[in-house]
Amino acid sequence: MKAEAGAMLRPNYDHAIQFLENQGKKHYGSPFAIHSEDLPVIRKLLAYFLNDEVSTGLYGIKLDKGILLSGPVGCGKTSLMNLLRLFLPVANRYIIKSCRDISFEFIRDGYDVVHRYSTNSFHINTHEPKTYCFDDLGTENNLKFYGNECNIMAEILLSRYDQFVSRKLVTHITTNLSASEMEELYGNRVRSRLREQFNLIAFDKITPDKRK
Repeated sequence: MKAEAGAMLRPNYDHAIQFLENQGKKHYGSPFAIHSEDLPVIRKLLAYFLNDEVSTGLYGIKLDKGILLSGPVGCGKTSLMNLLRLFLPVANRYIIKSCRDISFEFIRDGYDVVHRYSTNSFHINTHEPKTYCFDDLGTENNLKFYGNECNIMAEILLSRYDQFVSRKLVTHITTNLSASEMEELYGNRVRSRLREQFNLIAFDKITPDKRK
């Protein structure tokens, strides 16, 4: 995946994009394709996950922050985040968790779910952080546990922010929400912390639904 010997070893993006497409076809079927109009977004994502300090510097991406990938329904956010894990060592791959599934966990387990995805989000033996990608932020509902309503993802994101500041806990998110919609759903405190915690990478709002 790397370029030939030179003054500075840099990722070969053409090879990386081809690898991404090949793996997409393997996991999602032969119709999967990398579309030329998506390449600006994909190159930014690859720069981050290939740890390319030169390109991330040019893009204004911080390697110590997570990725907040936004875009219209069906533009390929979840598929890409699944495939991009393959560029990471197995031990360092993030866990993709649906926000809807987390809301159902809250119904079953209550407020322990907040700690599960924040203060307890570290490996027991090594104390290394567990990186999560919370998929489809905004599709969960405010649910009740013993009559108490909770915006569960807001609580998790606020708690993970505290761990980001104190213990460098990284989080990734996919969403089709706009910034104003996120503030409406999760409040100004969450939106403010998201700016500090994440690199925002966005598909164009007119990106077509690839599921059609």
